Amino acid sequence: MITDPILLDGEHLTIDDVVAIARRDARVALADNARPRIAASRAWVDELIARGTPTVYGINTGFGVFANVPIHADQSARLMRNLILSHSAAVGDPLPEEVVRATMAIRANTLAKGFSGVRAVVIETLIEMLNRGVHPIIPAKGSVGASGDLAPLSHLALGLTRDAADRDDESGEAIYRGERMSGKRAMELASIPRLELQAKEGLALNNGATVSAALAALALADAENLARHADLAVALSLEAIVGRASPFDEHIHRAAGHAGQIETARNIRALIEGSQLVDSTNKVQDAYSLRCAPQVIGAARDAIGYARKIVTEEINAATDNPLIFLDLEGENKSRSGGNFHGESVALAMDLLKHAVAEIGSISERRVFRLTSAHLSDGLPMMLVEGGGTNSGLMMAQVTAASLVSDNKTLAHPDSVDSIPTSADQEDHVSMSTNAARHAREIVWNTTRILAIELIAAAQGIDLRLKNLGRGVDVLGCGTRVAHARIRRAIPFLDRDRVLSNDIERAVRLIEDGELLGIGD
Repeated sequence: MITDPILLDGEHLTIDDVVAIARRDARVALADNARPRIAASRAWVDELIARGTPTVYGINTGFGVFANVPIHADQSARLMRNLILSHSAAVGDPLPEEVVRATMAIRANTLAKGFSGVRAVVIETLIEMLNRGVHPIIPAKGSVGASGDLAPLSHLALGLTRDAADRDDESGEAIYRGERMSGKRAMELASIPRLELQAKEGLALNNGATVSAALAALALADAENLARHADLAVALSLEAIVGRASPFDEHIHRAAGHAGQIETARNIRALIEGSQLVDSTNKVQDAYSLRCAPQVIGAARDAIGYARKIVTEEINAATDNPLIFLDLEGENKSRSGGNFHGESVALAMDLLKHAVAEIGSISERRVFRLTSAHLSDGLPMMLVEGGGTNSGLMMAQVTAASLVSDNKTLAHPDSVDSIPTSADQEDHVSMSTNAARHAREIVWNTTRILAIELIAAAQGIDLRLKNLGRGVDVLGCGTRVAHARIRRAIPFLDRDRVLSNDIERAVRLIEDGELLGIGD
């Protein structure tokens, strides 16, 4: 079914839009109301080049430490092409296709604001690449997050730009219809003309923390999904371990007043409603990993909410330098500043890293309790009958522990790790790209930690019900449905088998959202 395209106007791009473009190949178009702004700012650049004055950074000067070197009008195109070539210095494995698509969409949206002085055709070319499936190869490493993501964005620009010589080996690489080839060849096959950049346009393409924002937007969407699944994991573990319901009482959480905490407790209450396992023993209190789950997951929710605000602002921000403001008095309508600095994204991603790592950390503690006969209130050691011959979920818990430890290293705050660059002209940088990459890796790890908890909790529930001689009707209204969905994908562990297969099946349940819609 053909749906209306997502319109880029520089103002209204959402995280959900980015996810739809990146992961579901949603079509994109330039909004008509953005075109007059784009044309007006471009006209001023053309006038500046024709006059030769005033002196404006990056338009008639060199870049970075060469900002004081004048550039004549007849060298503008060469300056732009050299900028893209010289800055294509990223290294490492290619960024995933979804990150590349998100980057292209965000960059096009940034330019659509009309402060960057580019021709509309530059934005339209990015959009056509998205719509026709031309995905440049962008090495993952090489940005310090100021002056934006210069190196990776230059690799993005290689394929869509050209000079008179149009050398194939200077067009980068791209994926088109599943095949890796030169950027020039991919654009030819997709019937998209490549551009000879004019003044300011190369700088507008590579100057901004856009790869950071793309990584951040996708990590954020996944973190929100994890928080919802964390509530479900708690509820299932509570059933398996015959825990107490009182820690989730509304009065407790309203007394604290934290919105995320209130939401998590409400979700868990809804999931366990009607349970005959919860509160079925005489225990007075559960351990913190169960009792304090709303306080921990809720705090993570609030942190994720802050990150959403910052990332939403960033994907609608004008981030190159200089920017053009036609309402300014005087001849010079440009202002040189630092919107390319990724500090906002870096700090938000460092906070997101900590939040998601905590979701994973407390989840692993519940897995540990479930797999220990000394802590699980009567469940067999390692959640398997015939322990000894069978090892059960022993190594699944070890894997969860390994991932938690990995998260602790990845959660080191990247934003405080500035290294001066460009002969000390760029003497404080954000490391936003590293922060966002590490956030995505923590999300990946934590998805698997929660997957292991879902497996362990479902196993614990089955063993508990078997021991009591009861059926699944004694579970809560939400946990009963979730348990059934897990069992459709992952059978009860009656003997040892390859657990990595089960873990990845549970990961797919989380990523596809099949278990959601229950309790929240």
